[in-house]
Amino acid sequence: MKKKILISVFILVVIVIGIFSFIKSNPPLVSGTIASSGDLTFVVISIGNKGFSHVGITNVLVNNNEEPQDKKIQLSNPLKGFIVADDFDGEAREYGITNIKDVLIEPNTAPSSQLDKVNDGTATEDDKSYGLSVIHNKEINMVTINYRYLGLSFEKRVPIKQ
Repeated sequence: MKKKILISVFILVVIVIGIFSFIKSNPPLVSGTIASSGDLTFVVISIGNKGFSHVGITNVLVNNNEEPQDKKIQLSNPLKGFIVADDFDGEAREYGITNIKDVLIEPNTAPSSQLDKVNDGTATEDDKSYGLSVIHNKEINMVTINYRYLGLSFEKRVPIKQ
């Protein structure tokens, strides 16, 4: 009897370690198109979740771990797209500008799958697209996104190329 319990516990531990290793080697947050201003002081990064559970962004930093001047999430759809703006007032409000902490990125929202839907003609206004908008007082070269998925912490670095 003790042998069966010990074997069951061992199998459970191996499965948990396998799932943890798979998730760590295949992080769920993915990025797509990057749009920016000419001077790179504000950028919009198309992001999405290729996993099977929600992703919550915990922090966004720029360049050498500097706090950006402002950061928000745009909740849109593949048909509408995103707006590149130097502030989050006026016309930008029509693009679902939301505080980062108030948004959980839903599964199966990877930018590449959204683009496939647009190209196939199957995209709808009910599909969700997420754009990370970052404004800084200097040129942005790198955006670092810290997030949580299934209780694990991850970091995604997105280089901003000219």
